[in-house]
Amino acid sequence: MYKAVIVDDEQDAIEAIKLILHEHCTDITVVGTAQSVTDGVKVINETNPEIVFLDIEMPPGNGFDILEQIPNRNFNVIFVTAYNQYAIKAFKYSAIDYILKPIDIDDLINGVNKLKRLQVSQDKVEEKINVLLQNIKSDKPDKIALSTSESIEFVHISDIIQIQAEGSYSTLMLLDQTQLLVSKNLGEFESLLEDHPFFRTHQSHLINLMHVKKVTRYGNEVVMDDGSVAFLSRRKKNQFLELMSRMVQQKKN
Repeated sequence: MYKAVIVDDEQDAIEAIKLILHEHCTDITVVGTAQSVTDGVKVINETNPEIVFLDIEMPPGNGFDILEQIPNRNFNVIFVTAYNQYAIKAFKYSAIDYILKPIDIDDLINGVNKLKRLQVSQDKVEEKINVLLQNIKSDKPDKIALSTSESIEFVHISDIIQIQAEGSYSTLMLLDQTQLLVSKNLGEFESLLEDHPFFRTHQSHLINLMHVKKVTRYGNEVVMDDGSVAFLSRRKKNQFLELMSRMVQQKKN
């Protein structure tokens, strides 16, 4: 059995989550609910749940305030929110699950099943929350949580050399020569990293422009700092060269 706490300033939302869990997730017991930041901190500390369903907007505070005020965050979090796209991107950077309001039954069930399936260790759960809190405060998050088949890895975005498509998966090549196979396709990474200096040179390659070493003589390959190679499609060549020229000029200035 899993113990759960629901924190939401809307009683209707609390009742909806309780009903879905009661009917579809019978191994989860709701041991407490709260409708404010203060009460949320209190009930989480008192009940020590494995899962917290957490709203964001709870005036005069928010769900992030709750996480900041709990010293031992040894629980998984599923945000249930109608919050803006910026926060959603921060969740994705941090591998934190979220469900949008109005609550969809299948989304809630899938989120719960994903947590149970992953069985993330306590220290990884804590780090996921720490990365989220850092990213929420930043205009441009500098760290990303990546779920592999064996663990969750926390990587500085500046350490990613390039990302290669592997069907519905992607392989990330890192500065320390590590390679990570992650269950996100290249299009998802392209969208997620759009605020960082990444460029899709080819349908199979997304590269970090900060780690470009050279372009081959015929201009159809880009060699990266680690020696790995990314294909450069003909239709992307001019755009790529223009971006690189602009970056070089900015460094000079």
